[in-house]
Amino acid sequence: LRNINIMIEAITWIFIFLVLYWSYCFFWGVRASKQIATGDDYFLSGRNLSPWVFAIAATGISFAGWTFIAHPGLIFRDGFQFANTSFFAIAVAISGVVLLKRQWMLGRRFGYTTAGEMLAAYFKDDTLRIISVGIALLFGIPFAALLFGSSGFLISELTNGIFSRNVAMWSLSGFVLLYSIMGGMQAIAKISVVQTILFFLGMILLGVIALNLVGGFDNLNEGLANMAKSLTSHLGKTKGMGGGNFPGYFSIPGVIQFTDGIGVETPKGGPWTAIMTLTFMMSVMGIQSSPTFTMLGFTSKSPKGFSIHQIWGAAACVGIIMLLFSTLQGVSANLLGASSAVNKAGFAVANYLPELSKEQYTELVIHYIKLIGNSSPWMFGFLTICAVAALQVTAAAFMFTTGNILCRDIYVQYFNKDADYRLQIKSAKIFTALVFLCGMLLASFSMEATLLLGGLAIAFSFQLWPSLLSITWFPWITKNAAIAGLIIGLIVVVFTDTLGQKLTGGRLPWGVWPWTIHSAVWGMFFNISICLIMSFLTNNDPDREHREKFHSFIREHSIRKNNDRWSKPVGGLLLMVWMFFAIGPGSIFGNFVFGKPNNGYEDWMLGMPSIWAWQIIWWALGVGVVWFLANKLRMSTEPEIEIKSISSE
Repeated sequence: LRNINIMIEAITWIFIFLVLYWSYCFFWGVRASKQIATGDDYFLSGRNLSPWVFAIAATGISFAGWTFIAHPGLIFRDGFQFANTSFFAIAVAISGVVLLKRQWMLGRRFGYTTAGEMLAAYFKDDTLRIISVGIALLFGIPFAALLFGSSGFLISELTNGIFSRNVAMWSLSGFVLLYSIMGGMQAIAKISVVQTILFFLGMILLGVIALNLVGGFDNLNEGLANMAKSLTSHLGKTKGMGGGNFPGYFSIPGVIQFTDGIGVETPKGGPWTAIMTLTFMMSVMGIQSSPTFTMLGFTSKSPKGFSIHQIWGAAACVGIIMLLFSTLQGVSANLLGASSAVNKAGFAVANYLPELSKEQYTELVIHYIKLIGNSSPWMFGFLTICAVAALQVTAAAFMFTTGNILCRDIYVQYFNKDADYRLQIKSAKIFTALVFLCGMLLASFSMEATLLLGGLAIAFSFQLWPSLLSITWFPWITKNAAIAGLIIGLIVVVFTDTLGQKLTGGRLPWGVWPWTIHSAVWGMFFNISICLIMSFLTNNDPDREHREKFHSFIREHSIRKNNDRWSKPVGGLLLMVWMFFAIGPGSIFGNFVFGKPNNGYEDWMLGMPSIWAWQIIWWALGVGVVWFLANKLRMSTEPEIEIKSISSE
């Protein structure tokens, strides 16, 4: 009876916080709808979004979706070698430093609304526009559906099945559709601010709770030392890879392993080699080269929002949340009952969590929240809403922008070029609803397809980099080179990822991510190779003069008042050093530089696993590198010369 009363009270608190959360969302949906007077107001919040609002919203949209649920669970499963992927906070920030400001300048000058419009105008061809729409659909339908589906699963599990996954998913996600189509981009951005704050609070609270349950930082590390010295996880040992024969859970298994790929050949000591981490970092850079993020960048009133997001939102806040609080959740679970091997060895401090297999890693955060419900029902309700908000902040942005992209790049471009802003907004709402419906049906009836297609979205988006680099930095990349490279890159991504195995019935001679290299980078290798070869073989490019007009404009508005000839080489050197030691081959030194992981707690110089200390040190240095690039090199600061829209001249 007591357990029933606790469950009723906990579910009551979920509804209380859900009503408060929905009230805020509905308020901004209504308020923003009353401020829509032009197409730009709906699609891009009038290109006048406060830098701070942009920075917080962009941070949540970039990271919150999958990190809240999946990241701690994967650290629990694969240990500190996976924790090294937390540097994606820095990698995403760096990708934004390279691309966002210059795209914003072009959008401000020429009035672009979507990435497709910008690509078509620059290359004088619609092929890249169509491909960008296809990539947007991957984000808007399967990728968003994956996140919406996760929110439904979360509620179903936390209410012990009182609400089925599909009922919870449709109910929660339907409200997201409502406020999105009501208030447009302004509603998405303003609501994202609170969703991002809830994401931060949820991750921090769960990390603190995990640390408290395990008995503090010293107890945690003493328990980890016992594990490293006496137990072998499913990852095994590195067997010479990574500088010694270390437990794979506590070390990076070498620079690279020339395996045939996951599913065919298992790497020694685990899959997350230095090159695997590096190429994974490069793949997640696809988040900020996505069509959604190009649109989001156009909304900011000033590039100041970019530097705030890149330095303090992504690199600093998300970085420390991943490397400290998410890692605390993941590794503490071993000592709280989640690991059968640790339980059998007698190293667990308590059996607070149920034993989880390596396939059940996504359930870890759910079990932490359930655990809180036994002692603090109101905290249970609050953490549940934190998780829902984290999943929805990313899903809402991708769903909404995909509907807008379909309106602008398909309906207006090919069917009704004379549509006024009212008709465009109405059409965008219809397309957004269709995107939502397709995603929900996919998630309801085929989670396998949702996972396969949603997993390709970021890797596909990364293939847009050469085209976007052409627009922002390199006019010598030709139209045909960009198109051919992109198409071949997309094909290679498919056949080095899970979908390729499915399409061929497993008959490919390699598995997923061969040579411990992510499929996105396999695609980019062929993408860039074709781009370079075709561009350099084109001696007589009739469109070069047209492209140079865009770059002349960028150069004219990027003139620096103070000519510091040392900043660029210093910035480049800092970036290369950081990449080598943090996420590249040099990261293997972290395995043992502060004490070998299997030599016992007394050998750990800083009282924690060497690799963890190494990661935190290089995270702090990475924040400095992002600051240098964004501010010192002025890659994310206000242009020296005011940009005037062509329509205002």
